[in-house]
Amino acid sequence: MKILCDADFIVYKACAAAETEIDWGNDTILVTSSFNDAYSATTRELTKLKDKFGSLATLILFFSDSINFRKKIMPEYKGHRNRKKPCGYKRVINQLKKEYEVIIKPTLEADDTMGIYATKNPGNIIASPDKDMRQIPGQLYNFDETFTITPEEGARWHLVQSCAGDSTDGYSGVPGIGVKRAEVLFNKKGYSWKTVVEAFKEKDLTEKDALINARLARILTVEDYDFKKKRPKLWTPASSYKVNSGAGSEDETA
Repeated sequence: MKILCDADFIVYKACAAAETEIDWGNDTILVTSSFNDAYSATTRELTKLKDKFGSLATLILFFSDSINFRKKIMPEYKGHRNRKKPCGYKRVINQLKKEYEVIIKPTLEADDTMGIYATKNPGNIIASPDKDMRQIPGQLYNFDETFTITPEEGARWHLVQSCAGDSTDGYSGVPGIGVKRAEVLFNKKGYSWKTVVEAFKEKDLTEKDALINARLARILTVEDYDFKKKRPKLWTPASSYKVNSGAGSEDETA
């Protein structure tokens, strides 16, 4: 069994904690960092994760590329995250490459690379606190509990996120609709692309707006990646899974 670890947040947190600010006065603040502290904190977290699933488990670390394909869909994507990475971030990753299997795919976020790997190689466990990973069928450990996601549940969560948006990533979804309101809406009208489009149009937005949000929300699977050209296939309503919607609703391609 392999543990597919979203290592971005682990390394970021460890490196940020290892930083120290020295205020020299005269408008000068120097930021320093201890590489040993950052690396030790990172490996401690990785060891705890491995120990949780037993000695036979193998860790694979996933990191985001510095170039993000979603910026071509919406240039403002994650535009509010302008803070540079903490001191030592790249150095820690380079050291991890010597001791662990590390995967970074051009233009992809760690979430996408994990989604592709998990759906190409079923039976492994994704370890990530990111709610986006609820789109990917299989086992997910969110650092609190482990649960299994069915393909239908993953499809539904993608539709929910398309409407609810994600303020941390900088896309808004339908104004005034968060996760809870989106789930109420889908339970009432059915989990379908039609419901998504209608929700956007009720706020004087277009189907194009809905599609942009759905593409930003979508975590890539093996079906969403062109291995020959090494680039994502952008999500379209007609090219994805079907959602068995709820009571009083039709089956419709999500």
